[in-house]
Amino acid sequence: MNAPAAGTTVRYEERGAVALVTLNRPEALNSFTRQMHRDLWSVLDRAEANPHIRALVLTGAGRGFCAGADLAEFDFEPGPDLVQRADPGPVIDQAFNPTARRIQSLRMPVIAAVNGVAAGAGASLAMTCDIAIAAPGASFIQAFSKIGLIPDAGGSWFLVERLGLARAMALAMTGDKLPAAQAKEWGMIWDVQDDPLAAALAMAEKLATMPTQALVATRALLRDAGKRTLNEQLDVERDTQSALGRTHDYIEGVMAFRQKRPAQFKGA
Repeated sequence: MNAPAAGTTVRYEERGAVALVTLNRPEALNSFTRQMHRDLWSVLDRAEANPHIRALVLTGAGRGFCAGADLAEFDFEPGPDLVQRADPGPVIDQAFNPTARRIQSLRMPVIAAVNGVAAGAGASLAMTCDIAIAAPGASFIQAFSKIGLIPDAGGSWFLVERLGLARAMALAMTGDKLPAAQAKEWGMIWDVQDDPLAAALAMAEKLATMPTQALVATRALLRDAGKRTLNEQLDVERDTQSALGRTHDYIEGVMAFRQKRPAQFKGA
């Protein structure tokens, strides 16, 4: 087990085949600065560079998961060019969008352990992960309308995909808090557990023993299904199955099934 680095905005720890990534600005409910995005990208690179890491858990330090963007980084000082200086577009383009794309393109499954409030882009971040497990006291807040903005960091896409248009619209417009139990009932997250980190680590350890390439291919197929017709999806399924049919884990899985023994997947 590698000890987490101290004094950084994102902590990284390896627990066997699982990487544990912790957003580490608890005094600010783990709201994102530009440096924090860069630190997150760095630890994601580190996880991907280690071939032994086959699943990743993302959580927050302290009492919150992530409160979105740290508005203290925006320049609202009265004076010339205030509108240009306060424009949220650049930080979305240069930080939040790359983070969402990076998580969705990881070569391993990602589980969010939502230990507390997930607000604004923090709620988007939880939905960007493949599976999310929340504490009973956690909540999800689309805080954007309260400051005259729209859901970002993928939020407008994930909300409709997970909840349907009616629920997504009301949550996004009102900015009302969605408690963890209701988020599970509505399909935003997978589960609610008293110890979401322990549950997420257990899930990650399970997934880390499974055929990693097939899990990531499943992510891509399900994520993009809505933009294809059935006939198009059937073709993509065929091509994906053909590619996976050339992997070690496919051969091992079938051989283990036929020999009535546990499969030994390598993630390759």
